[in-house]
Amino acid sequence: MSIVENKKAFHDYFIEQRFEAGIMLEGWEVRAIREGRAQLKEAYVIVQGEALYLIGAHISPLPTASTHINPDPTRTRKLLLHAEEIRKLIGSVERAGFTLVPLNLHYTRGRIKLEMGLAKGKKQHDKRATAREKDWQREQQRLLRQKR
Repeated sequence: MSIVENKKAFHDYFIEQRFEAGIMLEGWEVRAIREGRAQLKEAYVIVQGEALYLIGAHISPLPTASTHINPDPTRTRKLLLHAEEIRKLIGSVERAGFTLVPLNLHYTRGRIKLEMGLAKGKKQHDKRATAREKDWQREQQRLLRQKR
């Protein structure tokens, strides 16, 4: 079940491969995400050493959950993957010119997971071609519905 999606990622990047990662969250963050107060629009994933980190994801604290602590809505959060997956992603990012983009937050067996994509950036003409293709698909569907 999806919590929040990063629609801008599909507009700006070609997603080659998808990975699911756990996130190290604090208690107030889990409560805020369950209330739907998360945003991935300007978030990105970086590689530091042998670990992956989610930067720029905004999780607004609940007023009731954050009375005794000082919450930071855009703090850096560590991503949890198997070592083999991390090595594969590091190799792709450093050698092949890919980038890691967060796609969505969702629940898997009651836990909050991040789906990220190994992506290549789109050029402006690619974005136009994608929009043209989307419009054509919509037009085809409309024509098919009219014929029935």
